[in-house]
Amino acid sequence: MTEQEAYLQLATLCAQAEHCEQEMRDKMKRWEIDETVQNRIIDRLVKERYIDNERYARAFVKDKIRYNKWGRRKVQQALWMKRIDNDIQQRVLDEIDDKEYLDVLRPLLKQKRKSTKAANDYELNQKLVRFALGRGFTFDIIRQCLEVDEEMDYGDETD
Repeated sequence: MTEQEAYLQLATLCAQAEHCEQEMRDKMKRWEIDETVQNRIIDRLVKERYIDNERYARAFVKDKIRYNKWGRRKVQQALWMKRIDNDIQQRVLDEIDDKEYLDVLRPLLKQKRKSTKAANDYELNQKLVRFALGRGFTFDIIRQCLEVDEEMDYGDETD
């Protein structure tokens, strides 16, 4: 594959969807393209704004939180694996609206609560915390959602 052919294929991919620099490098490695040629292609894609790691990170974070229901920690780990710079990660993760973040976790915990079997409330809460931690949510956010859920449950019983 020539340098121009590789560039055109990657530019087409980037025009169709957001991709980060690392994804394009991985693809070129699979195509067995020389590293100096890879660097030239990446530089050209970045210069022509086909690749923008910050724009990619914003789209990635929004999608993973809204659709995959991931927490900050899991999203941050995924960005790290895609070799997105720490300063970009931090900026993008700081832009997450706390209300939207809680709006993702609350229904997730409520749904999980219905399907989880436990001997008592303590065991149920432990299972819910483990579930949410596995999704990448932080303990303080989880506790905040569980406390609100319990208050709502007690309110429901008095009716």
